[in-house]
Amino acid sequence: MEKFFKAAFSAFLTLLVYYMNMIAVPVVILLSVMAADYVTGLVSAWTHSELSSRKGLFGIVKKLCYLFAIAAAMGTDWLIYSGMEQIGIKLEYTIFFGVLVTIWFIINEIISILENLAKIGVPLPKFLMTVIQRLKNTTESEVR
Repeated sequence: MEKFFKAAFSAFLTLLVYYMNMIAVPVVILLSVMAADYVTGLVSAWTHSELSSRKGLFGIVKKLCYLFAIAAAMGTDWLIYSGMEQIGIKLEYTIFFGVLVTIWFIINEIISILENLAKIGVPLPKFLMTVIQRLKNTTESEVR
């Protein structure tokens, strides 16, 4: 039984590495904007004397949960691909939801970075703030 679990775990890790190779660039971009958002959030909180370790820790936990959501989307991709393959349908693309969710989080992080920069006092073009506000309103209404 132990050998079975080791083999299954090895197969799972192999599939994960294969899949991650295809989604690596969006995930690296997401990790970069997550770090930038965290830093700009800290600076914004510090400039407004609102720095809180509890809020900072919550921010880190929230960003880690993003990665769980991406993992769930990747699992959905795998299930769809495997299910279609079982009934004889060969899909050209093996990833969709994983990339879609990753890009959605990237957009949310960019919106948050720009909001933090505006709070800090960085002058941003009005057209950019208008677009960001529309994106934010759209994403917030879609989530609810």
